[in-house]
Amino acid sequence: MTKSIKVLGFFSIILILASCGPSGEKANSSNPEAVISAAGVQYNANISTSVIDWEGTKPGGSHVGTIAIQSGTVNVDKGQIVGGSFLIDMKSIKNTDLTDPEYNKKLVGHLMSPDFFAVDSFPTAKFEITKVETLPQPENLDGVSANSIVSGNLTIKNISRAIQFKANIVVDEAAGSVSATSVKFIIDRSEWKIKYGSRKFFDNLKDKFINDEIGMKVMIKATKASVSSNYTIPSVKKNNPDC
Repeated sequence: MTKSIKVLGFFSIILILASCGPSGEKANSSNPEAVISAAGVQYNANISTSVIDWEGTKPGGSHVGTIAIQSGTVNVDKGQIVGGSFLIDMKSIKNTDLTDPEYNKKLVGHLMSPDFFAVDSFPTAKFEITKVETLPQPENLDGVSANSIVSGNLTIKNISRAIQFKANIVVDEAAGSVSATSVKFIIDRSEWKIKYGSRKFFDNLKDKFINDEIGMKVMIKATKASVSSNYTIPSVKKNNPDC
């Protein structure tokens, strides 16, 4: 009996830990901010080397994967990023932990369905930089030496929310390159009305819920496109419709 209790206790601990959600810093979601016009030099994202890692969790397990950057630019002035905009290809969602092809396809198909990201209706998401601030001193977090705080509007399913995360940013104007790697951060999917399995929308799920927190890590590589003092970042319409 004692051994059985210990075994049950062990699995209970595992279940609790697994249901706590992904690790990382919260992205401090808030109402979308205005995107200001910014002059400078445009750098184009290299879509073959730019990627977003994601992690989702539920009681008893987690899944990880990637999402591709469809296109994007960053705007640099005097060695600093002063703006930027990226389209995220939601139809490129991949899972990288399930080795069984059938289960892998089933999970990815569910993530692409109306239950989650509804990619047929919303094939792209968008992130627009509103501000980049330099940290007083670098912070070593999640294997990243963060030297900046990036603020911007993340739009998913036509809903925009302002988020903020730390990143290591290197601008090499001589080489014509920009590299940005974020610390792992967490967004709350319920802020974008992604309701499936969410305890914030359903109170009868018991242990069948899926955590609202999604872990993300962004890696961007960009190269200089052209020098233009007239380049501006398009304005953002502050629409925030409910799904």
